[in-house]
Amino acid sequence: MCSSMTGFSAATFDMGNGSLALEIRSVNHRYLDIQLRLPDQFRALETILRTSIAEQVTRGKLECRVIFTEHDASRISERINMTMLRQLAQWNTEVRTILPAARELAVAEILHWKGIFEINALTEDKLHESVLSLLRQALLEFNSARAREGEKLKAFLLLHVAQINALLIDIAPRIPVAIKAYEGKLRQRLRDVLAEHDDERLLQEISLYASKIDIDEELARLHTHLIEVERILHKGGTMGKRLDFLMQELHREANTLGSKSPDAEISRASVELKILIEQMREQIQNLE
Repeated sequence: MCSSMTGFSAATFDMGNGSLALEIRSVNHRYLDIQLRLPDQFRALETILRTSIAEQVTRGKLECRVIFTEHDASRISERINMTMLRQLAQWNTEVRTILPAARELAVAEILHWKGIFEINALTEDKLHESVLSLLRQALLEFNSARAREGEKLKAFLLLHVAQINALLIDIAPRIPVAIKAYEGKLRQRLRDVLAEHDDERLLQEISLYASKIDIDEELARLHTHLIEVERILHKGGTMGKRLDFLMQELHREANTLGSKSPDAEISRASVELKILIEQMREQIQNLE
C-alpha cells in the first residue's frame, strides 16, 4: 500500500479531572523529522514516543502534540503540595531578607503557582499510560489517512504512466516516415547539385541521418523505466525516493528524445512527455 507523507489525526480522553488530547500532523520532508510538543509532566515519555512513531513512519516532518486541559471542578479533588508550599515560604523569606521592601506572596498568588496542587485522582503512571494509549489510537488513524491519500496518488501516477505509454506508441511509427521524407528531399537536392545522382553517397547520407534520429534506445529505456514505476507502485511500501530517481531518468530520456526530434509531432510529444513526468514528480514528493 502507498502512503502519503501528509496526514493528520487526533485522539482525546476524558480523565475525570482533566481532558487529555494527542495530535499528530505531518508534511513532506526528505527524512523523518519528529518534533514533540509535550507538557512538562510528560517529558519522561519523549524517548518512547519517538520510538513508537519511528516504528510506523519512515519519512516526513511530523509533529506530535500532547495537551492536558484541567477541568475547573477538579480542584475539589486536589490538595496543596506541601513541599512546594514550604519552598515558596523559604523563597519568600530569602527574598525579603535581601529586599525588605518586597511584599509578601499573597494567598491568591500561591494558589495559582504552577505545581502548588497535587492531583489525588491521577498518578504519573496513569497519565503516561493514557498518553501512550492515545498515541496508539492516533497512529492507527494517522496511518489510515495517509494510506487513503497514498492510494489516490497511486491512481494519479498510474494514469500518467498510461498517458506516457500512449504517447510513446504514437511516436514510434513516425521515425520511418521521417526517414522516408528526408530521403525524398535528399534525392531532389542531389539531382539539383549533380548531373546524375550518386546512389552510394545517397545511401551514406540517409544512413547518417537515420543514426542521428534513431530513438529506439530512448523509447526502450522509457518503457523500462515506466514498467519499474508500475512495479514499485503495485508493490507498495516506502517508495518516494526510488520513484523520484526514476522521474529524473524519465526526464533525461524525454530531453534526449526532443533533441533528436526529426519532425514537429515528435517535438510536441517530447514536450507533453516532460509535462506529464513533471506532474508525476510533483506528486511523488508527497509519497513516503
